[in-house]
Amino acid sequence: MILTKAQYDEIAQCLVSVPPTRQSLRKLKQRFPRYLNGVGKNRAAPVLLELANEVDYAPSLMARIILERFLQEHEETPPSKSVINSMLRDPSQIPDGVLANQVYQCIVNDCCYGPLVDCIKHAIGYEHEVLLRDLLLEKNLSFLDEDQLRAKGYDKTPDFILQVPVAVEGHIIHWIESKASFGDECSHHAYLHDQFWSYWNRFGPGLVIYWYGFIQELDCNRERGILLKACFPTDIVTLCHSVA
Repeated sequence: MILTKAQYDEIAQCLVSVPPTRQSLRKLKQRFPRYLNGVGKNRAAPVLLELANEVDYAPSLMARIILERFLQEHEETPPSKSVINSMLRDPSQIPDGVLANQVYQCIVNDCCYGPLVDCIKHAIGYEHEVLLRDLLLEKNLSFLDEDQLRAKGYDKTPDFILQVPVAVEGHIIHWIESKASFGDECSHHAYLHDQFWSYWNRFGPGLVIYWYGFIQELDCNRERGILLKACFPTDIVTLCHSVA
């Protein structure tokens, strides 16, 4: 589905109802003692999850804050980001059993953030990369994938580079990037800066597929070499077609 910017803004406006992050953190600090009181009464109760819901804060982010504070108070040196991430992925590593259970409940009940959501996003992304690979094979298009390109020494690469360029809607395509997400302004501009223009500089013009749609006005760089689509193109013109 492709939305106009006006349609997207209308939807986004309806979703902007959560309090500012600073305010949420202030409420969290005021309510932090309640966590200790709550688990003291019932060690299995989802106190941390209930606190997160009460202040309208992401449970996994709440768990991270509490875990960081716990480790700072019980370790001689501040915990590293890798240690915290490892404990969030596997709460059984947390030395306090009660806190481990609280963190676990936050992680499995968070539908927006956290390691569980990251795993789901990764799985969906991989699923769409496999879908794109199958479609390229179905069209008999020769390509190199990320693993093959990295084996050749490339560090930052698109998902697929076409060994023989094709044309889509009159535009030459050298590479294709799969994004299993909706292309909004924030994410698309970040991708342009961090990925797409780098691909363009190194490999030439390419195609980005936002499988869950994008804001129509963002498809404004076609003449500069970056084409956006919401599905695999059906009007691919190959060299063989051109010769014929």
